[in-house]
Amino acid sequence: MSLGKLYGIGVGPGDPELISVKGARLISDTKHLFVPIARVKKKSVALDIVKKYVKEGTNVKELVFPMVTDKSELNKRWDESARIIADTLESGEDAVFLTLGDALLYSTYIYLLRSLRKIHPDVNVITIPGITAFSAVAALTGFPVGEAKEPVTIVPTSDDLQAVRDAIELGGTVILMKVGKRLQNILDVLEEMNAMEGSVFVANAGMESQRLVTDLRKLKGENDQTGYLSTILIKTKARPDK
Repeated sequence: MSLGKLYGIGVGPGDPELISVKGARLISDTKHLFVPIARVKKKSVALDIVKKYVKEGTNVKELVFPMVTDKSELNKRWDESARIIADTLESGEDAVFLTLGDALLYSTYIYLLRSLRKIHPDVNVITIPGITAFSAVAALTGFPVGEAKEPVTIVPTSDDLQAVRDAIELGGTVILMKVGKRLQNILDVLEEMNAMEGSVFVANAGMESQRLVTDLRKLKGENDQTGYLSTILIKTKARPDK
Protein backbone atom coordinates (compact mmCIF):
# COMPACT_ATOMS: atom_id res chain seq x y z
CA MET A 1 0.00 0.00 0.00
CA SER A 2 1.33 3.42 -0.94
CA LEU A 3 1.93 6.03 1.75
CA GLY A 4 -0.61 8.83 2.11
CA LYS A 5 0.34 12.50 1.74
CA LEU A 6 0.76 14.96 4.57
CA TYR A 7 -0.46 18.51 4.03
CA GLY A 8 1.05 21.07 6.38
CA ILE A 9 -1.16 24.15 6.45
CA GLY A 10 -0.29 27.54 7.87
CA VAL A 11 -3.62 28.93 9.09
CA GLY A 12 -2.45 32.52 9.48
CA PRO A 13 -2.46 34.72 12.58
CA GLY A 14 -6.04 34.35 13.77
CA ASP A 15 -8.67 35.64 11.34
CA PRO A 16 -10.42 32.64 9.70
CA GLU A 17 -10.81 34.64 6.49
CA LEU A 18 -7.04 35.06 6.14
CA ILE A 19 -6.42 31.37 5.49
CA SER A 20 -5.67 30.53 1.85
CA VAL A 21 -8.41 29.17 -0.40
CA LYS A 22 -6.31 26.05 -0.94
CA GLY A 23 -5.78 25.57 2.78
CA ALA A 24 -9.50 25.89 3.51
CA ARG A 25 -10.35 23.39 0.78
CA LEU A 26 -7.85 20.81 2.04
CA ILE A 27 -9.14 21.17 5.60
CA SER A 28 -12.71 20.65 4.40
CA ASP A 29 -11.74 17.62 2.31
CA THR A 30 -9.52 15.78 4.78
CA LYS A 31 -10.61 12.78 6.83
CA HIS A 32 -7.70 13.14 9.25
CA LEU A 33 -6.82 16.44 10.90
CA PHE A 34 -3.91 16.79 13.33
CA VAL A 35 -3.76 19.88 15.54
CA PRO A 36 -1.10 21.07 18.02
CA ILE A 37 -1.86 21.84 21.66
CA ALA A 38 0.46 23.03 24.42
CA ARG A 39 -0.92 20.61 27.01
CA VAL A 40 -3.69 18.07 27.49
CA LYS A 41 -7.18 19.61 27.71
CA LYS A 42 -5.93 22.96 26.40
CA LYS A 43 -7.78 24.33 23.38
CA SER A 44 -5.97 24.32 20.04
CA VAL A 45 -5.74 27.90 18.77
CA ALA A 46 -5.09 26.67 15.22
CA LEU A 47 -8.18 24.46 15.26
CA ASP A 48 -10.30 27.27 16.69
CA ILE A 49 -9.29 29.49 13.76
CA VAL A 50 -10.36 27.00 11.08
CA LYS A 51 -13.28 25.27 12.82
CA LYS A 52 -15.83 26.56 10.31
CA TYR A 53 -13.97 24.68 7.55
CA VAL A 54 -13.85 21.34 9.41
CA LYS A 55 -16.60 18.97 8.33
CA GLU A 56 -18.60 16.90 10.77
CA GLY A 57 -17.13 13.43 11.11
CA THR A 58 -13.53 14.53 10.53
CA ASN A 59 -11.10 12.58 12.70
CA VAL A 60 -9.45 15.37 14.71
CA LYS A 61 -6.38 14.29 16.68
CA GLU A 62 -4.61 16.54 19.18
CA LEU A 63 -0.82 16.34 19.39
CA VAL A 64 0.80 17.71 22.55
CA PHE A 65 3.82 19.96 22.08
CA PRO A 66 4.65 21.31 25.55
CA MET A 67 6.11 24.79 25.99
CA VAL A 68 9.40 23.57 27.44
CA THR A 69 13.06 24.12 26.59
CA ASP A 70 14.29 20.62 27.46
CA LYS A 71 15.58 19.31 24.09
CA SER A 72 15.23 15.65 25.04
CA GLU A 73 11.60 16.15 26.07
CA LEU A 74 10.85 18.08 22.87
CA ASN A 75 12.52 15.46 20.67
CA LYS A 76 10.51 12.76 22.41
CA ARG A 77 7.25 14.64 21.75
CA TRP A 78 8.11 15.32 18.11
CA ASP A 79 9.01 11.67 17.53
CA GLU A 80 5.82 10.47 19.25
CA SER A 81 3.67 12.83 17.18
CA ALA A 82 5.44 11.85 13.97
CA ARG A 83 4.74 8.19 14.75
CA ILE A 84 1.03 8.94 15.24
CA ILE A 85 0.84 10.75 11.89
CA ALA A 86 2.87 7.99 10.21
CA ASP A 87 0.31 5.41 11.35
CA THR A 88 -2.38 7.27 9.41
CA LEU A 89 -0.21 7.75 6.32
CA GLU A 90 0.76 4.07 6.36
CA SER A 91 -2.92 3.17 6.00
CA GLY A 92 -2.84 4.95 2.63
CA GLU A 93 -4.88 7.91 3.88
CA ASP A 94 -3.87 11.54 3.46
CA ALA A 95 -3.72 13.82 6.50
CA VAL A 96 -3.55 17.52 7.39
CA PHE A 97 -1.47 19.17 10.10
CA LEU A 98 -2.34 22.71 11.19
CA THR A 99 0.05 25.36 12.44
CA LEU A 100 -0.30 29.05 13.29
CA GLY A 101 1.02 31.70 10.93
CA ASP A 102 3.23 30.31 8.19
CA ALA A 103 4.13 26.63 8.35
CA LEU A 104 7.86 27.17 7.87
CA LEU A 105 8.51 30.19 10.08
CA TYR A 106 9.37 29.32 13.71
CA SER A 107 6.84 26.50 13.62
CA THR A 108 6.55 23.16 15.39
CA TYR A 109 5.77 21.76 11.94
CA ILE A 110 9.46 22.11 10.98
CA TYR A 111 10.57 19.75 13.75
CA LEU A 112 7.65 17.41 13.20
CA LEU A 113 8.69 16.98 9.56
CA ARG A 114 12.23 16.08 10.56
CA SER A 115 10.93 13.38 12.88
CA LEU A 116 8.50 12.09 10.25
CA ARG A 117 11.27 11.85 7.66
CA LYS A 118 13.32 9.74 10.07
CA ILE A 119 10.48 7.20 9.85
CA HIS A 120 9.71 7.68 6.15
CA PRO A 121 12.48 9.58 4.31
CA ASP A 122 10.45 9.67 1.08
CA VAL A 123 7.15 10.79 2.60
CA ASN A 124 5.19 13.07 0.28
CA VAL A 125 4.69 16.38 2.11
CA ILE A 126 2.89 19.37 0.64
CA THR A 127 3.20 22.62 2.56
CA ILE A 128 0.61 25.38 2.20
CA PRO A 129 1.96 28.79 3.22
CA GLY A 130 0.10 31.04 5.61
CA ILE A 131 0.04 34.75 6.38
CA THR A 132 2.56 35.56 9.08
CA ALA A 133 1.64 37.40 12.26
CA PHE A 134 3.92 40.29 11.35
CA SER A 135 2.26 40.69 7.93
CA ALA A 136 -1.11 40.89 9.65
CA VAL A 137 0.22 43.38 12.20
CA ALA A 138 1.66 45.54 9.41
CA ALA A 139 -1.70 45.54 7.60
CA LEU A 140 -3.63 46.36 10.78
CA THR A 141 -1.40 49.30 11.65
CA GLY A 142 -0.37 50.57 8.20
CA PHE A 143 3.24 49.82 9.09
CA PRO A 144 5.57 49.61 6.03
CA VAL A 145 7.73 46.58 6.73
CA GLY A 146 10.40 47.17 4.09
CA GLU A 147 11.29 50.39 2.29
CA ALA A 148 13.96 51.00 -0.36
CA LYS A 149 17.15 49.24 0.76
CA GLU A 150 16.38 49.14 4.47
CA PRO A 151 17.11 45.82 6.16
CA VAL A 152 14.32 43.79 7.73
CA THR A 153 15.37 41.70 10.71
CA ILE A 154 13.22 39.03 12.36
CA VAL A 155 14.16 38.26 15.95
CA PRO A 156 12.58 35.40 17.94
CA THR A 157 13.15 36.87 21.38
CA SER A 158 14.84 34.94 24.15
CA ASP A 159 15.79 35.77 27.73
CA ASP A 160 19.06 37.18 26.39
CA LEU A 161 17.94 40.32 24.56
CA GLN A 162 21.29 41.10 22.94
CA ALA A 163 19.89 40.02 19.56
CA VAL A 164 17.21 42.69 19.94
CA ARG A 165 19.84 45.33 20.65
CA ASP A 166 21.93 44.19 17.68
CA ALA A 167 18.94 44.34 15.33
CA ILE A 168 18.03 47.86 16.44
CA GLU A 169 21.65 48.93 15.96
CA LEU A 170 21.52 47.60 12.39
CA GLY A 171 18.58 49.86 11.54
CA GLY A 172 15.58 49.46 9.25
CA THR A 173 12.64 47.39 10.46
CA VAL A 174 12.92 44.99 13.38
CA ILE A 175 10.26 42.32 13.88
CA LEU A 176 10.07 40.83 17.36
CA MET A 177 8.32 37.48 17.59
CA LYS A 178 7.76 35.12 20.53
CA VAL A 179 7.54 38.11 22.88
CA GLY A 180 5.67 36.29 25.64
CA LYS A 181 6.69 36.91 29.24
CA ARG A 182 9.70 38.97 28.13
CA LEU A 183 7.54 41.96 27.18
CA GLN A 184 8.57 44.20 30.07
CA ASN A 185 12.28 43.51 29.54
CA ILE A 186 11.86 44.22 25.83
CA LEU A 187 10.15 47.52 26.59
CA ASP A 188 13.10 48.46 28.81
CA VAL A 189 15.49 47.79 25.91
CA LEU A 190 13.38 49.82 23.47
CA GLU A 191 13.24 52.72 25.90
CA GLU A 192 16.98 52.52 26.54
CA MET A 193 17.68 52.61 22.78
CA ASN A 194 15.10 55.31 21.95
CA ALA A 195 13.17 52.84 19.80
CA MET A 196 9.70 53.29 21.33
CA GLU A 197 8.60 55.99 18.90
CA GLY A 198 6.94 54.56 15.80
CA SER A 199 6.86 51.00 17.15
CA VAL A 200 3.62 49.00 17.27
CA PHE A 201 2.40 46.07 19.34
CA VAL A 202 -0.40 43.66 18.44
CA ALA A 203 -1.53 40.63 20.42
CA ASN A 204 -3.92 37.97 19.09
CA ALA A 205 -4.01 39.55 15.63
CA GLY A 206 -7.29 38.85 13.85
CA MET A 207 -8.92 37.20 16.87
CA GLU A 208 -11.80 38.51 18.97
CA SER A 209 -9.30 39.27 21.73
CA GLN A 210 -7.06 41.31 19.40
CA ARG A 211 -5.25 44.19 21.06
CA LEU A 212 -3.42 46.91 19.14
CA VAL A 213 -1.13 49.42 20.85
CA THR A 214 0.74 52.20 19.03
CA ASP A 215 2.12 53.86 22.16
CA LEU A 216 4.20 51.12 23.76
CA ARG A 217 4.66 53.15 26.93
CA LYS A 218 1.09 52.19 27.82
CA LEU A 219 2.23 48.57 28.16
CA LYS A 220 4.70 49.32 30.94
CA GLY A 221 3.87 47.45 34.13
CA GLU A 222 1.38 45.03 32.58
CA ASN A 223 1.48 41.34 33.52
CA ASP A 224 3.35 38.52 31.77
CA GLN A 225 0.26 37.34 29.87
CA THR A 226 0.11 40.55 27.81
CA GLY A 227 2.89 39.36 25.52
CA TYR A 228 1.26 36.02 24.64
CA LEU A 229 0.73 35.59 20.86
CA SER A 230 2.06 39.09 20.27
CA THR A 231 4.35 40.77 17.75
CA ILE A 232 6.23 44.06 17.92
CA LEU A 233 7.28 46.01 14.83
CA ILE A 234 10.04 48.59 15.25
CA LYS A 235 11.07 51.23 12.72
CA THR A 236 14.51 52.51 13.52
CA LYS A 237 17.44 54.17 11.80
CA ALA A 238 20.96 52.90 11.44
CA ARG A 239 23.66 54.58 13.47
CA PRO A 240 25.58 57.32 11.60
CA ASP A 241 28.72 55.15 11.50
CA LYS A 242 26.93 52.24 9.84
